[in-house]
Amino acid sequence: MTSRLSFNAKSVPHQARLFTPQFMSYFADLCERFMPRHAELLDTRSKRQQRIDAGELPDFDPSTQTIREGDWHIRPLPKDLTRRRIEITGPVDRKMVINALNANVDCYMADFEDSQSPTWDGLLDGQVNLIDANRNTLSYQDPKSGKAYNVNPNPALLIARVRGLHLPEKHLCFEDTPVPGALLDFALYFYHNYRVRLDEGTGVYFYLPKLEHSSEALWWSDVFHYSEQRFQLKPGTIRATVLIETLPAVFQMHEILHALRDHIAALNCGRWDYIFSYIKTLKNHPDRVLPDRQQVTMSKPFLNAYSRLLVYTCHKRGALAMGGMAAFIPSKDASENEQILAKVAKDKQLEFDNGHDGTWIAHPGLADTVSAIFVDQLSGDNQLHVLREQDHAITASQLLTPCDGERTEAGMRTNIRVALQYISAWLDGRGCVPIYGLMEDAATAEISRASIWQWIKHEKSLSNGTSVTKALFKQFLAEEAAKVKQEVGESMWQQQPFDKAVALLEDITTADELVEFLTLPGYQQLD
Repeated sequence: MTSRLSFNAKSVPHQARLFTPQFMSYFADLCERFMPRHAELLDTRSKRQQRIDAGELPDFDPSTQTIREGDWHIRPLPKDLTRRRIEITGPVDRKMVINALNANVDCYMADFEDSQSPTWDGLLDGQVNLIDANRNTLSYQDPKSGKAYNVNPNPALLIARVRGLHLPEKHLCFEDTPVPGALLDFALYFYHNYRVRLDEGTGVYFYLPKLEHSSEALWWSDVFHYSEQRFQLKPGTIRATVLIETLPAVFQMHEILHALRDHIAALNCGRWDYIFSYIKTLKNHPDRVLPDRQQVTMSKPFLNAYSRLLVYTCHKRGALAMGGMAAFIPSKDASENEQILAKVAKDKQLEFDNGHDGTWIAHPGLADTVSAIFVDQLSGDNQLHVLREQDHAITASQLLTPCDGERTEAGMRTNIRVALQYISAWLDGRGCVPIYGLMEDAATAEISRASIWQWIKHEKSLSNGTSVTKALFKQFLAEEAAKVKQEVGESMWQQQPFDKAVALLEDITTADELVEFLTLPGYQQLD
């Protein structure tokens, strides 16, 4: 069976440690059982999108009305998953893992997806870092400063986010077909950590990104059931939090919870990817074009309805409802930092008032500000008692409400600079990058480039009356690339793949058809 698996890469450090004969046997069985269905799910996604492109709008499925209206609950939560007031997210490099585990938060989501550039050695390094974290052997010494980093007692609860179903892993093939990156990420983390986590009295916890339909949740449920049965584990040892970060998924929340009811713990408002998905899903609908990214906040009606419906749905079924990301980075300037923390507090207060049980931050420096809301204002571990019955009738129309706001030249130019710098960093192996006071990841870069693509497609004008065309974008790209080059300096520009990033950004933004994810063509340029 394992001979059907083959590596398509030079061996890198940790490869032998991770890909043992026992692991390869387990993973080959997973591939045989679940890769055919995985391919079918992606094909079904494509057909669903074709119908929307032709004019259909997403809606609740009449055939699953009995699930939405039925009286059922998920499997009761394990104790250590009932308190998730503040979660920090970030990539899986060694120093970042230690800093995140030591932050003043309840949970750390170790991210193999939007915060991680999927280089082969980077992914395997990340898996080893999490193995060491689970075994309490994680340490790091900075080669430049000599500073030693160690994990403090009582670290944050570790949750691993795997890649989305759409991302392949080209370095490992099953019968000459690249394996799904999500399946490999799951299998490596589960196989190498389940025993030590059980010995510590906990389970194996995951975040699942970018699901679009309950059929995809059922696929994951079957993967989990099979893995538990193979290793003779109790049902529910594996628990997942599903990010509701695609527009189709918001119409499937009850169904997703039901499909994963033995393994689900929570749903999460993955707001940035959700905004990107709103653009991507409704790309052919001229009345649904978004304004500047900076204007699309959670106070907008379509996003606030999404937040409230998620809280209602989760709490009705006994699942936690997690809030979205605060992407700000604290500033060393006291006055500027005061404004940043005020924005974060306003955003998190809205989430808390909507009934969310916890929320995300991207930087440890925001923990105290968010704690004043999600810890100090809570009388218990969560807000499962907030049922929001008034929101059971939120409609498809409310979830699809067009978003008001301006499209500005300044906003377009900012989008270009952000996307360019992020893509360059991603091609250089870094998936989480501080840019202009925000922690940018793949989701925010996707919004930046997809917005401009949509403005071009539907011949929208900026607030100054200028029509957004391919020619205008190319002009702005050349001008903003020159500004970035000046900001980073000639040496840094040459050391990093900025020229490749310029070419990739131009290709995907001026393509006649929207490139589904910038990480797909970008992945072909990674080692």
